[in-house]
Amino acid sequence: MEYENGYQQQISQSRYECLLFDVDDTLYPLSSGLSAECTKNIKEYMINKLGIDESKVPEMCIKLYKDYGTTMAGLRALGYDFDYDEYHSFVHGRLPYEYLKPDHVLRSLLNSLPIRKVIFSNANEAHVAEVLGRLGLEGCFDDVICFESLNSKTQITNNPKSDNEPFGSTPKSPIVCKPSENAFQQAFKIAKINPHKTMFFDDSIRNIQTAKLTGLSTVLVGSSQRMKGVDYALESIHNIREAVPELWDLVNKSNDVRSSRKIAIETPVEA
Repeated sequence: MEYENGYQQQISQSRYECLLFDVDDTLYPLSSGLSAECTKNIKEYMINKLGIDESKVPEMCIKLYKDYGTTMAGLRALGYDFDYDEYHSFVHGRLPYEYLKPDHVLRSLLNSLPIRKVIFSNANEAHVAEVLGRLGLEGCFDDVICFESLNSKTQITNNPKSDNEPFGSTPKSPIVCKPSENAFQQAFKIAKINPHKTMFFDDSIRNIQTAKLTGLSTVLVGSSQRMKGVDYALESIHNIREAVPELWDLVNKSNDVRSSRKIAIETPVEA
């Protein structure tokens, strides 16, 4: 009992009680090519499903992503009316998921950390599940916050686009997603996360900077260059142990407690 109490006390005193992870280009590298295929599908959807002039799509796609966090959120803000399940099916459902292979190294790293782990992605639930399955990371995470978590069908209402509204303006989107602070606050509430005791991993500097404002410790994945709002920067998620060794402090301390307890039990006491 004394050992258990000591271990629980160490957990409560640990700086981190939760690790919050983005999925795309974070749990797997940009070099996989999956994100490029996703962008290709988005452009095709804009042209074939929404009837947007093909010549305008590349610039429009970049701008909407920059202004809203996702092209989908930007399209809804401009008043384009479409079913978001259909959108996700077209954009994510046709992805070549075979590009992703089981990542035994990452699975081992995640499983070696006795800290709660939560997914926080702008993508839909089916996409997140498929990616985790392909990477062999099923069961590594305790909760998933994704598109459906933040956007119920009743919350997203039509926002008719005004013909007088210039493309350069940024009307509010009915879709909640990173990097908006509202998305982070909703995620904290849904998953019961204390941001001041949570470390956040993402490949987007905008998401990282918003995360920092909410109180999260931040890790930029995909670059070793630290910028404003970045606490740690990793070329790859595989570098997590070398770059953030403090996450394993709890593991080492708990092992020390177990070893001390074992020695105390096995050492005979002579009166």
